[in-house]
Amino acid sequence: MRVVCAGDEFISGDLLARAVEVELERVGLAGKFDVLDTPWPTAPFGEVDGVREAAGDPQRLAELVRGADALVTHLAPITADVLAAGRGSLRVVGVTRGGPVNVDVPAATAAGVPVVHLPGRNLGAVAEFCVGTMICAMRGLPAAAAQLSAGQWDGGGFRYDRTGLELRAATVGLVGLGAIGLRVAELLRAFGSRVLAADPYADPAAAQRAGVRLVDLPELLSECDVVSLHARLTGETRHIVDAAALAGMRPGAVLVNTARGELVDTRALDAALASGHLRAAVLDVFDPEPPAPDDPLPRRPEVLATPHLAGASRQVAEESAARIAGEVARVLAGEPPEHCVNPDVLAGPPT
Repeated sequence: MRVVCAGDEFISGDLLARAVEVELERVGLAGKFDVLDTPWPTAPFGEVDGVREAAGDPQRLAELVRGADALVTHLAPITADVLAAGRGSLRVVGVTRGGPVNVDVPAATAAGVPVVHLPGRNLGAVAEFCVGTMICAMRGLPAAAAQLSAGQWDGGGFRYDRTGLELRAATVGLVGLGAIGLRVAELLRAFGSRVLAADPYADPAAAQRAGVRLVDLPELLSECDVVSLHARLTGETRHIVDAAALAGMRPGAVLVNTARGELVDTRALDAALASGHLRAAVLDVFDPEPPAPDDPLPRRPEVLATPHLAGASRQVAEESAARIAGEVARVLAGEPPEHCVNPDVLAGPPT
């Protein structure tokens, strides 16, 4: 089997190749590997020939994929031209992401190529990031650390009116209760937090097991000290946190967004912070991304802003490579994968 492994500075092509080699041996197959890497995240990703959040040269990838049995990547641009170059040989595309937006899925489906992926691949890293930054934001730590770094000792953080809540005393609302939301709920339960969730598609049994009470969005906003966003971006959820939603939040609450920047009306959020209605915000995602140089939110002292790092951990890189290797090996061995975005192609062409 010839496998093209297109990596980057987070999940390298060599890491992918080693993982696929192990899994191919497990199913009795041997592999030959072509490896290339892009300079992401040193160089940003973007839109490439109709796919999103992609990095790399599709022409170079198309050259390598000719005659290949499998293509495995993190965020290389799997465009219609790349898939066309693999026509007749390419049997599977593996993407180490929850949502393979860097793949032209309709083109893959038309070519009869299954696209396997990894839902929830970074849920542990994101959940820990959420809980850790909730603590930082509620206690005012980012602004205090910045002042001390600038040579200013601010002892006023011990004034009662400036102190924040501990998680054990906080009600936390999760907008979206998928894999990441459930993991956040489990961690919060260990702290003693009361946890609410708003998600019309949530599994009530899973929510009950995690100790979460399902409510509608207005109730969640009005009752919670912290609101953390975990919803997918759809037409329904774009700007789900708008001026009206922010006005409905409890005064002094904290907003955490590690999902998608487009979920939040950023101008309305800036106004809510400027007025003092919200205590703080944690923003790991932006609209657009990276944020514009004149975007006021990352510069606000009450905002903990990070450059889309919630899912960055060594475990994510290593485990993602191993998991996608298993999915690719299963397809090449004629076995069904666990997660495929276009499962109809697995049945083959209609007779």
